[in-house]
Amino acid sequence: MPTRAAVLAAWLVSLAPAPAGQMRSVWDGVYTVEQAQRGAALYQTHCASCHGVALTGAEAAPALTGFEFRSNWSGLPLGELFERLRSSMPPEDPGQVSARDKVDVLAHLLAVGGLPAGPAELARDALAGIRFEATKP
Repeated sequence: MPTRAAVLAAWLVSLAPAPAGQMRSVWDGVYTVEQAQRGAALYQTHCASCHGVALTGAEAAPALTGFEFRSNWSGLPLGELFERLRSSMPPEDPGQVSARDKVDVLAHLLAVGGLPAGPAELARDALAGIRFEATKP
């Protein structure tokens, strides 16, 4: 089990901006397991009825995992995916789920997609500096 100092150091490193012109990647462990678990519960309550329990899509709602999803978002800042969630989901009332909770849902999407967890929670203000990459660089 890591010491408090080690956890604090990892958290501080995760908050440090990437060198100029260089973005972090979703492969760098940008969310925590606990955050993804909170997001899973929120997903089941607010998203699963349209996108499916396993995030595989249903009728008019697209899959939130798999090849097509990764291809659609690959190379874009994670902030763009968050903005889509923030502004339009759930479609009947996007404001019913807080932005903080939507960041947790985003962590769940990353976890289901097989992207690694890390020592620090995904933070809304860091999303623009994290690139969604379909494959590990």
